[in-house]
Amino acid sequence: MTESHPATEAYRSARDQLLALRGEPDRAVREFQWPDVGDRFNWAVDWFDAVARGNDRPALVIVEEDGGQTSRTFDEMARRSDQVAAWLAQQGVRKGDSVIVMLGNQVELWETMLAIMKLGAVIMPTTTAVGPSDLVDRIARGNARHVVCNPADAAKFDEVPGDYTRIAVGAADGWRDLHDAYDLGEVSIDHPGTAPDDRLLLYFTSGTTSRPKLVEHTQVSYPVGHLSTMYWLGLRPGDVHLNISSPGWAKHAWSCFFAPWIAEATIFLYNYTRFDAPALLQQLREQHVTSFCAPPTVWRMLINADLSGGPGNLREVVGAGEPLNPEVIAQVKKQWGLVLRDGYGQTEMTACVGNIPGVTLKPGSMGRRLPGCPVVLVDPLTGRPVEGKGEGEICFDLSAKPLSLMTGYQGDEQRNAEAMAGGWYHTGDVATQDEDGYITYVGRTDDVFKASDYKISPFELESVLIEHPAVAEAAVVPAPDEVRLAVPKAYVVLAPGHEPSRETALDILRYAREHLAPYQRIRRLEFAELPKTISGKIRRVELRARENELAAGQAGAVPESGEWRDDQFPELKG
Repeated sequence: MTESHPATEAYRSARDQLLALRGEPDRAVREFQWPDVGDRFNWAVDWFDAVARGNDRPALVIVEEDGGQTSRTFDEMARRSDQVAAWLAQQGVRKGDSVIVMLGNQVELWETMLAIMKLGAVIMPTTTAVGPSDLVDRIARGNARHVVCNPADAAKFDEVPGDYTRIAVGAADGWRDLHDAYDLGEVSIDHPGTAPDDRLLLYFTSGTTSRPKLVEHTQVSYPVGHLSTMYWLGLRPGDVHLNISSPGWAKHAWSCFFAPWIAEATIFLYNYTRFDAPALLQQLREQHVTSFCAPPTVWRMLINADLSGGPGNLREVVGAGEPLNPEVIAQVKKQWGLVLRDGYGQTEMTACVGNIPGVTLKPGSMGRRLPGCPVVLVDPLTGRPVEGKGEGEICFDLSAKPLSLMTGYQGDEQRNAEAMAGGWYHTGDVATQDEDGYITYVGRTDDVFKASDYKISPFELESVLIEHPAVAEAAVVPAPDEVRLAVPKAYVVLAPGHEPSRETALDILRYAREHLAPYQRIRRLEFAELPKTISGKIRRVELRARENELAAGQAGAVPESGEWRDDQFPELKG
């Protein structure tokens, strides 16, 4: 182990405090304070290397579909990232430079991220799903000086102008090969002297409603801020943690990089081309995974699979990315005896609300605010915090100088001013809060709508719809209506074995009517694929626009699969 630095000891003390306060959220919120790391901090050097040198426990394990496996110990990751850092420096990567990292779940992704951090450069994680037009935008707005990608993606940059260093993980014509770094032998990397407020990460959001925003994070906002994420996930030293998330998105950094290594846990990845529930369950058991985090879509697929083999060594199961539906939580509890926990955060911050291990869940709630996170619900009419029970927008109190929050949206002063207006950081998400401080998601501020003067939460209606066996996915949006102003319309993706027939539509509408209040009734239904961002989130904004076009009688807006309305069914009268 390397000699401890005061920043390392402060960081370790804060980490260990949260480990000790497992299951005691009130004490954790009351007593926890972010560590003071001084005026010089670099997570890759001051934390990762400090726990990694001489540590032969596995830091990263990746299993491929064909059974091939790659494993690296903590010590190997420290040494290999030193080599990559030294080689990148030879290629001209300097402190403060922005580097696009467009790689899959491969060991070079983790080595490269650590290496860029060790140089004091700036990581721009980028999904391999983007095309040339997206890359032109990212390189321009992020001022990227260097690109690291796989040879298979190198051709995308043929159409991307700019004076940037081209680095491939393997041989590619006209590109430098990152694998040459491994020929350097033992190297030593000096601390880059990064200050806590120096930039570290530039993330493009997935753009569910508009052009992707460019989010800036510092040397502490994610590296230190993810102490809250570790606490929510319930990770412990020695755990094996699997998170289902694609590289390039913030959740991958949350649960496939920072949080597990903060806890000194092993990161486990299973690479597959198409999701295969039985194969994933087999890997969970064979690899002795103790902690598993996945989006609700994956959890819905899993509960429809055969879970009779049990959870193996799993202790913690978590959902993230979008709110969990109560039915999914109930099914996991019934079949595995484990409590599937929800949480909340954004690209703009670390986990800030969550159900933590060992604490009673309230059905549908995301939990309570996490240590170090000044979360408040703000009444949009008064601009003041909601006291006790009530509803409002989830916000951060900026007067508390929230460490885990981004510095802002780069190059977009209007958006930045809107997001930070009134002394709050506005998430754009609406929630309710009960007398015990439990927060329940309602929806995006631009997704919630009124029907017959009643406020409708699409998420609440969707949670009921997916309980129906014929419904794989659903999205509810307002459909203009002459009498009620708007009525709830459901776009439904059918589960395998179900046909888009009148009988299916009737059965779903009847089920919804039986399980929702009269003012929440689904009045219209259409079978269709759901438009999504490249990160997999539903773009309800497209569906709302389509409904407006249908109401206006615009050409091309006719429902492809046919629209079913409740007044078409005599069986639903009364």
